[in-house]
Amino acid sequence: MATELPGFLALVVQGGLLLASGVTLFAGYRVIRGPTTPDRVVALDTIGTNVVAVAVLVAIRTGRGFFVDVGLVLAIIGFVSTIAVARYVTEGDIIE
Repeated sequence: MATELPGFLALVVQGGLLLASGVTLFAGYRVIRGPTTPDRVVALDTIGTNVVAVAVLVAIRTGRGFFVDVGLVLAIIGFVSTIAVARYVTEGDIIE
């Protein structure tokens, strides 16, 4: 089922995976050491976005569409959770 990627595309996908992994590590540091709560929320959102990017890059690399579905579900969960945390930080309550 998995097809072999052309040389340049395989290199770009591998580079994207490495880049997303590195940015996720930096964002993890910001989650732990972030001076304020909004910094931590933005870092968590960045981690969620990078996980979606990794899922899509793995889908490209393996040729399996299942990982795209996983990425979409993670993106929706990340969006809803970011909105909920932003409302909690600004208003102190999620549901009125």
